[in-house]
Amino acid sequence: MVQLNELVSYCDGLLEASKFNDYAPNGLQVEGRKEISKLVTGVTASQALIDAAIAAKADALLVHHGFFWKGESPVVTGMKRRRLGALIENDISLIAYHLPLDAHPTLGNNAQLARVLGFNVLGRFGGGDDLAMFGDLVEAMSVAEFNHHISEALGRVPMHLAGSSEKISRVGWCTGAAQGYINAVDELNVQAFISGEVSEQTTHIARESGIHYFAAGHHATERYGVQALGAELSRRFGFDHEFIDIDNPV
Repeated sequence: MVQLNELVSYCDGLLEASKFNDYAPNGLQVEGRKEISKLVTGVTASQALIDAAIAAKADALLVHHGFFWKGESPVVTGMKRRRLGALIENDISLIAYHLPLDAHPTLGNNAQLARVLGFNVLGRFGGGDDLAMFGDLVEAMSVAEFNHHISEALGRVPMHLAGSSEKISRVGWCTGAAQGYINAVDELNVQAFISGEVSEQTTHIARESGIHYFAAGHHATERYGVQALGAELSRRFGFDHEFIDIDNPV
């Protein structure tokens, strides 16, 4: 068991949350009960995840995608009212970390995707927060083999936009909606780039740059950081932790 304020303070420091100019507030977003003996983690604070956390008797819910995004309506009606109401009525805290959870060098989404896919991390890139990573495969793969490797590891077939090389030995990646980072890999000698989503122009960039692009799913690529963080917090503070995956094909 741990005090809520102690847990949030520890996470803020561990993830260096204050360093990031983010699209939503990081840290405690909805205050619930003061003591935590059961933490549920998940990717997005959807109604389905909140309902699952209630059923799991969670004291707090920790997610990558929380509430109060820049540009969204500030009124508490409809879907937002139902989500917030369910948390408040059940005295469950909502804790969210967006870019800080992408960027952490060991627990972050990009570091954890490298672990899942078996990449040897060589460095980071992307300017600013340097969220993206690049690295080598243990052994070079054909495009078909690499596509199958991603499919097996993540449990879904990625969308592949063909580049030019026949073998892939070095890749760049950035989870979520980071397809634009393909424009930043010119000097890294990569043959492929992985992100979660894809844009219309990504097809032309892949064809003209010769870099294979794999859109492996926003949700699918961002399931692992919050799990790693939850497991680390459980080890440190001794409370129960459960990751709940609400399937999302995007």
